[in-house]
Amino acid sequence: MNDTLTLDVIGRRVEVNGEHATVRFSGVVPPVAGLWLGVEWDNPARGKHDGSHEGIVYFKCRHPTGGSFVRPNKVNFGVDFLTAVNNRYVLEDGPEEDGKEQPVTIGNKPVETIGFDSVIKQQSENKLHFPSGSPSLAGTFPALKVLVLNRTGITWAEVLRCAPGWPVLEELYLKSNDISISERPADVLQTVKLLDLSSNPLIDENQLFLIAYLPRLEQLILSDVGISSIHFPDAGTGCKTSMFPSLQYLVVNDNQISQWSFINELDKLQSLRALSCVRNPLTEGGSGPQTTRQFIIAKIGQLKTLNKCEILPEERRGAELDYRKAFGNEWKKAGGHQDPAKNRPSEEFLAAHPRYQSLCLKYGAPEDGELKTRQPFLLKNQLLTLKIKYPNQVDQKVTEKQLPDSMTIQKVKGLLSRLLKVPVSELLLSYESPKVSCPAKHRVKLRSPPPPPRKTRHSAGALCDSAGFSVKNRHL
Repeated sequence: MNDTLTLDVIGRRVEVNGEHATVRFSGVVPPVAGLWLGVEWDNPARGKHDGSHEGIVYFKCRHPTGGSFVRPNKVNFGVDFLTAVNNRYVLEDGPEEDGKEQPVTIGNKPVETIGFDSVIKQQSENKLHFPSGSPSLAGTFPALKVLVLNRTGITWAEVLRCAPGWPVLEELYLKSNDISISERPADVLQTVKLLDLSSNPLIDENQLFLIAYLPRLEQLILSDVGISSIHFPDAGTGCKTSMFPSLQYLVVNDNQISQWSFINELDKLQSLRALSCVRNPLTEGGSGPQTTRQFIIAKIGQLKTLNKCEILPEERRGAELDYRKAFGNEWKKAGGHQDPAKNRPSEEFLAAHPRYQSLCLKYGAPEDGELKTRQPFLLKNQLLTLKIKYPNQVDQKVTEKQLPDSMTIQKVKGLLSRLLKVPVSELLLSYESPKVSCPAKHRVKLRSPPPPPRKTRHSAGALCDSAGFSVKNRHL
């Protein structure tokens, strides 16, 4: 190509030594004489800079190493339309590259396909070009509802420029375009219900706020964008945000989410009902997938589906109770109390556990017994010290025995039978609490299966554990 070019080349798709690019600049680049083209490569690794040279910005790239300057005579601007169609879609008759045709059946009729592997490969390299001076596109596609523009190289500015042509669009797929959301949609994309922005690593939390007020957006797919945090500044702890008012399904798989604060913020979304959050540091951590699932359920109160699995009422109840218990000691240390008048947990605790107070209102504050640290499972930790006394034999000394806490009443009777040399059937045990002033009025009989009737019963005595419980024997 000659060295005389006009501004019409800006935006043109070109090929240089087998690599594809888009022309972003045409002109002189001092101090070197002659005409240069500034190109943005489809493959950023092919470039050398971001469109700047010696402190002067000649054009902008989406990647810091996505640009280069090349001479016009090194650039291939393509061929005429008929030759391009012939080359791209392999229209000429001839065998497949491997010499084999590929039979396909459509209905009941066999159809021969030739060159389809080449077609698929070449179509995967399609890149769109939108001339800057194109006429208004309003109403161009009045019935279009689903549009897939994955891997086309389209920019967000180009999306907004074309959007007037899609007045009833409901689903828009923009995966793998290195998109950076640069401005808020104004009077466009207002009917979109599903937006797929997956694998666009330039998208960050602040850019998402620019699309936060699309009124009908119900599904947002943000897989593999590298997001790690989110915060809705218009909503405090326990409040709902006005952003994403219709969002029901959010996908944030394959990201860098590692903090529970991200999940806490999602509870502020007023319409969120389904969440997919897998292959993130938070979900792949050491607490285990089941515990992580329980905590997410407990933290997002309105969630109905998590990672494509329905949350049944029983699962939600169990998750919320376990969460309430798991952080009960932390809640007490932060100023939590069973007495509502004294319940004043710190702001730091409420920020880390925004739903904890509402769970206490729903299920009641955790009792001290629930929050005791479980002892290691050793035999000595499972033994009760029992004091055995004999009410009908005043001169008999109290005997102490250590018994497993899982021992049944029938086995306790067997032990007493051997100690007293009295048949089991003639023993009667009773339980009394030392915490009341008149134990005799608070006695509970402890029975094993009913014995056969006898005329007399022997006095056996009483058992009392170290915590103040007793088991007595008396005549019937």
